[in-house]
Amino acid sequence: MTDAAPLWFDPALCLIDGRWQAPAGGETLPLTNPSDGSPLCQIARGDARDINAAVAAARAALEGGWGEMTATDRGRILSRMGQMVLERCETLAQLEAMDVGKPLTQARADAVALARYLEFYGGAADKLHGDTIPYQAGYTVYTLREPHGVTGHIVPWNYPMQIIGRSVGAALAMGNACVLKPAEEACLTALAFAQIAVEAGLPAGALNVVSGIGAEAGAALAGHPGVDHISFTGSVRTGALVQQAAGANVVPVTLELGGKSPQLVFDDADLDAALPFLVNAGIQNAGQTCSAASRILVQRGVYDQVRAAMAEAYSKLTVGPALSDLRLGPLISTRQKEIVEGYLAKGADLTIAAQGVLSDAASDRGAYVRPTLFADVAADHPLAQEEIFGPVQVLIPFEDEAEAVRIANSTEYGLVAGIWTRDGARQMRLAKRLRAGQVFLNNYGAGGGVELPFGGVGKSGHGREKGFKALYGFSQLKTVAAYHG
Repeated sequence: MTDAAPLWFDPALCLIDGRWQAPAGGETLPLTNPSDGSPLCQIARGDARDINAAVAAARAALEGGWGEMTATDRGRILSRMGQMVLERCETLAQLEAMDVGKPLTQARADAVALARYLEFYGGAADKLHGDTIPYQAGYTVYTLREPHGVTGHIVPWNYPMQIIGRSVGAALAMGNACVLKPAEEACLTALAFAQIAVEAGLPAGALNVVSGIGAEAGAALAGHPGVDHISFTGSVRTGALVQQAAGANVVPVTLELGGKSPQLVFDDADLDAALPFLVNAGIQNAGQTCSAASRILVQRGVYDQVRAAMAEAYSKLTVGPALSDLRLGPLISTRQKEIVEGYLAKGADLTIAAQGVLSDAASDRGAYVRPTLFADVAADHPLAQEEIFGPVQVLIPFEDEAEAVRIANSTEYGLVAGIWTRDGARQMRLAKRLRAGQVFLNNYGAGGGVELPFGGVGKSGHGREKGFKALYGFSQLKTVAAYHG
């Protein structure tokens, strides 16, 4: 690592039962800086033995001090962790920039979001109540919300801090004990989060972190008989495997798998207000965002105007090293670069409306791809149907509301959608008709608020995280019927 982001923990270790320890196999994995291909450090290559130890530690925590702690005290620890994240915000941003390739401003925003998740769930920990149920004479019936027990969390490389905040933060608030398996491509902020938890006084075993390869540590966690709930964010293919493995143990799973999200722009839209959202929602984090607006559907009356405005914006985009803090940094890896370049090749039959440029500071060993805007794309083209996970957007014209809905709902995904129109009745109609877990009217993302339940339908997954709703997902309902005569 560089002096810009010194580590105050050993990334070659796993956190199990409150102690940093070497992985059982004694092996490590390299982390690489996607901005220039240089080595960052070595991380632990945990395996099934480490997962076994982590699950056992989590179970012991539930049966000990963590399980006995009041909701109020759990909340205070989470709030303390949030404050400590803010105190280390700049260091965390530097780590994320070098590890993920995320521009500093975006990485800094993620650190602030992690702190906000911890603040939110710290305050919510003692706010989840049961109900009383009117019943027969002589009975008092009520419900209790209880933690699942040991929860497994498999998080991706694109937003480690945010996804840990919404997943692990909510699970801890409910009193679960967590085993976190971060992505092997980028996990420094996950390990930093673990160290912050230790420093904040989180009881041993309440949070355990095992880095490693997905097919080894991840698979062991997904199929572990001692895990009571799995939260997974990642690809559809891996999500199906996780669900299958958890299903063998009849364990509930929350899946957030990605999307091909549209923004619908109608003739009456405020185009000046829409333009920044149309572009930024496709290029943020170099397009490596599950909710990226990769499809821009535009009514023909304003299509040429939107195309010209977006093309001009694209022509001003510059891609460069994460620490240069430009609008776009590199992709996570050369492997991801090859995937995106493969999709660009599939677009050889399409019209390129505009492309961004590479910074002179961009190393030829970095995982850089120029942001690309395609125009006049058919709704059934592979670039309009498949998740690319790169800085690529397609412009698709439509005639009327019915065609817009048909195109918007024509993929296997259903995560997010945006609607730009001044027509209030149309806003209400389309919010109901669009197949998506979130719909934004005259905005996109609503600033990413932690309060907003998030998740999709179809191959975007199932279950909801973020907001108060996540506490229901990380708990189970018990009904108590007391007969007293």
